[in-house]
Amino acid sequence: MGDVVYVSQVRIEREAGPVRRAYLPAEAEPVLYGTHGPVAEHYGTAPGEFPEHATTLDHVVGAAAG
Repeated sequence: MGDVVYVSQVRIEREAGPVRRAYLPAEAEPVLYGTHGPVAEHYGTAPGEFPEHATTLDHVVGAAAG
């Protein structure tokens, strides 16, 4: 195995319930994650209980599809 060329430095802060802020390299502002629609329903979040944000799964799919 070769030398490590990159270690991602990411910090996650939980705000409330499913809402989290992710501080990602090269991004000036944090990325908000949470739940929405069927995902919120699956996890038992009542409609309007928390602001809707993209899930981490949405972010992974967007990154892989790009």
